[in-house]
Amino acid sequence: MNREILNYIKEDQQRRYNLIIGTDSQGKDEVNFVTAVIIHRIGKGGRYFWEKSKKKKINSLRHRIWEEVTASLNLAQDLIGNFKDFIIRENSPFYENLEIHIDIGEKGPTREMIKEVVTMVNGNGFKAKVKPDAYGASTAADRYT
Repeated sequence: MNREILNYIKEDQQRRYNLIIGTDSQGKDEVNFVTAVIIHRIGKGGRYFWEKSKKKKINSLRHRIWEEVTASLNLAQDLIGNFKDFIIRENSPFYENLEIHIDIGEKGPTREMIKEVVTMVNGNGFKAKVKPDAYGASTAADRYT
């Protein structure tokens, strides 16, 4: 995935990019987690990638949301680390924003978690988006859970 993202960026280095990461999960006894990575070439489309993992039963919605956000944050940190040489060599970041999309919103049982989860994402240096703007988690990743 890293090589494919870099190759996509190298195709048109004059453009700016948004990097979007979101995780969704489903299941009861065994929980499937899907993390989507979207590289948006601003003004000219984009590509996305996804990876799937499984975990044993998670008993609470709160714990599941934290697992989703942690998966997104870990992948974001890995990507930044993997792209570090490219960023240094090109003398600037290739992306305008790195957004973490969180599958929670003002409606539903997760609304009381918004402030704490957004604070965690922002505290890690990333921009947080929640529903309805969290399409990385609620649409792209959700498609494969």
